[in-house]
Parts: sequence; C-alpha cells; structure tokens
Amino acid sequence: MQFKLNEESGANLRKLIIQSVAKELTGMLTVDKAPFKPKKGKPNIVMFVGLQGSGKTTTCAKYAHYWQRKNFRTCMVCVDTFRAGAFDQLKQNAAKIRVPFHGSYTETDPVEIAREGVELFKQEGFEIIIVDTSGRHKQEQALFDEMKQVQQVVQPDEIIFVMDSSIGQACFDQASAFKKAVPVGSVIITKLDGHAKGGGALSAVSATESPIRFIGTGEHFSDLEEFEPESFVNRLLGLGDLKKLFEVVKDILPEGQQEEMIN
Repeated sequence: MQFKLNEESGANLRKLIIQSVAKELTGMLTVDKAPFKPKKGKPNIVMFVGLQGSGKTTTCAKYAHYWQRKNFRTCMVCVDTFRAGAFDQLKQNAAKIRVPFHGSYTETDPVEIAREGVELFKQEGFEIIIVDTSGRHKQEQALFDEMKQVQQVVQPDEIIFVMDSSIGQACFDQASAFKKAVPVGSVIITKLDGHAKGGGALSAVSATESPIRFIGTGEHFSDLEEFEPESFVNRLLGLGDLKKLFEVVKDILPEGQQEEMIN
C-alpha cells in the first residue's frame, strides 16, 4: 500500500513539474505584441531577412501562398543578388504558386531592384508585396548595411526574421544583430518537419521581442502553420495536444461528424 501511494505521489509530482515547465515555456514564447495583419485594398510591404541557409526564399513563397489563399493580391520581389541561383529559385516558386515576380539578371544593386519592384507592384494595385533579401550573418557588415538601405528605400510595413529551427541557442546573437539593424516585427521558424525544437525559438523571441507568426512544417507551399505557443510547447514536451487535434478534425470533417469523431 505504501508503494502504491508513493507511485501515485511520484506520478502527480511528474505531472505537476511538466505542467509548470509547459506554463513557463508558453509564457516565454508569448509576446505582448499583436502580429502584423495586412489590410485589403492597399499595398502591404513585407520584407524578409535572415541567415544564409535558413530557408528564407522558400518561406517567402509559402507566405505568398498563405495570403493568396485568403484572396490577397500577392507578389514577390527578389533583391538577393548575392547568392547564385536565388533569382531562379524565387522565379520558379512564383510560377508554381502563380504569383507575379520581379527581379533582374543584369542589375547588381539590390536597393535599385527593390525600389523598382515595389514601385511597379504598387502601381499595379497589389496588396502584399514580398521583398526577399540576401541571407547574411552579423559578421558581414557590408551586407547588413545593404539590408538597412533596402529597408529605408521600400519602407516595409512588416519585417520578418526567418530562422532555422536547428540553429538552437546560437540564434540569440544573430537575432539580436538583425533587430538592432532593422525593426524586426515578427519571426518565422523553418524546418520543423521533424520533432519540435525549442531553443532557437526561445532565443528568437527573446532577442527580437517579436511574436513568432508562423512555423514551416514541410516542403510543400501549404506547409506553413500559424504559431500557437501552447500547442508548440505541448509538442516540444511530447504532451498530447487535444486542442490541435480537434482543430484538425474540425477542418477535415463536416460539422455533424466532428463530435462523433472526438467521442
């Protein structure tokens, strides 16, 4: 009997610890700042920044696809003149999701490409103009200066910092450097198609004091989820996420069958 009581006490203690950790992590990932919401009928300029290899260019296409499905007139501008193949990659992605694209094989000044592309799409009445910049590290001062120049020219309504989930705690210094250089408004975490990783997410939020807006969960253009701190933490800790499960069921099944499936 004594063993049973101890076993129950141990289970309750473990449950209490997990709940406390989950609550604390959720609080760390929750920022008291409303995420950017584009307005219909006006140009909303969204500038993407991030480290090299973070999946930024693919995320631009996912972001364009997300808002396109919500009936926004969406387009993309490639101002990455640093990475070989960046122009072709974004152009191919634009063709796949059927959104207009602007870039140049010959112009080498990203600031000029950004100015020209944004102005063109403004005149044509596009509602979400996505500006994909070169990937860069905080040690590359010339590229950081270039990023600031692009920001000054296009005057974005939102700047999104894109980070690779596998970078972990190393993200903090990089995210801090981006935040000091330009007014980062939100974060997108990429490559979360495996098990959820948390260190980088916590670092990004801490460094930018900005909400995580989306997470990339796969290779398809539709694999971009709105971020929910509680659900993310539950996945991170391996907890059963019934709230997320019900949302998935609700999206798939007709209303009459939802309760039956849950029960």
